Amino acid sequence: MKNKKNELIMLGTGNAAVTRCYNTCFALRTSQGTLLVDAGGGNGILIQLEKAGIAISDIHNLFVTHAHTDHILGVIWIIRTIAQHMQQGKYEGIFRVYAHDKAIQVIDWICRMTLPGKIVACLGERILLCEVKDGDALEAAGMKLQCFDILSTKEKQFGFRAILPDHQILTCLGDEPYNETNRNYVEGADWLLCEAFCLYEDRERFKPYEKHHSTALDTGRLAAQLNVKHLLLYHTEDKTLETRKMKYTEEAGKHFKGSIFVPDDLELIEL
Repeated sequence: MKNKKNELIMLGTGNAAVTRCYNTCFALRTSQGTLLVDAGGGNGILIQLEKAGIAISDIHNLFVTHAHTDHILGVIWIIRTIAQHMQQGKYEGIFRVYAHDKAIQVIDWICRMTLPGKIVACLGERILLCEVKDGDALEAAGMKLQCFDILSTKEKQFGFRAILPDHQILTCLGDEPYNETNRNYVEGADWLLCEAFCLYEDRERFKPYEKHHSTALDTGRLAAQLNVKHLLLYHTEDKTLETRKMKYTEEAGKHFKGSIFVPDDLELIEL
C-alpha cells in the first residue's frame, strides 16, 4: 500500500430499504492495509469496490457488525470472489472475517448452502471465520480494534473502537442508538461513526423511534455529550438525497459544534 494517510471510503450510506444508494458499509484504509466493515445486501458490493478503486486482492480483513441482510449478504459475495481469486493465483495470503458468534454461524451456513464446493473448501484454510467476543481485541490493517456489544434490542450487534496508526481513535457504533454502557469506547473519540435514520423534523414520516433508530438531531446531541471531535452519519433514508448532506449537517450542528460529515456513496474522507 502506498497511501500514507488514513482514509475512510463510504461504499454505501443507506439503510436496509434504500434503492437510490447502497446499504451502509465502508472501508478503512491505512498505509498497512484495508479493513472492510460490512458489505451491504448483495453483489452490489463488488460494483462499489470497483468504483472506489479498491482491489479485492488488497482486502485481507472484514469486520461484520451483525447478521441483518443489508449488512451480511454482501459478505457472501466477497468470500466467493476472494476464493475465486485464490484459486486463480490472484490473491496472496489469508482472508479473515471477524464477527460475533451469531453472524459467524449465519455466514458459514449461507456459504455452505449456496456456494460451490470448491469455494466452500477455502473456509478454514485460507478464508478464516474468526469469532470475536465482547471486549476482544484484534489487529487489522495497522489498526488496533476493540470489539464491543452495542446491546441491540433487535439483533446481536458489535461495534468497535479502533486506534489508527497515527493514534487517532475511531469508534463505530453500528446501526442502532448508543448505549450508555459503552461510554468508555466512545467518549473523547476523534471520530464517531453512527446512524442517523432521518431528520428529527421528518420523524413522523420515517418513524425512526419505532424502528429503534436515531435522528440527526439525536446524534448531534450525543456527539456533544461525549466530547468527540468529528461526527460521521450514515444508515439514512434515501428519499432526501438531494438535500441530505446540507440538512443533516445543519440539524446535527444545532447541538454539536465539531466537524460533521454526511457522506455520499463512494465519498473518501481523510482521517
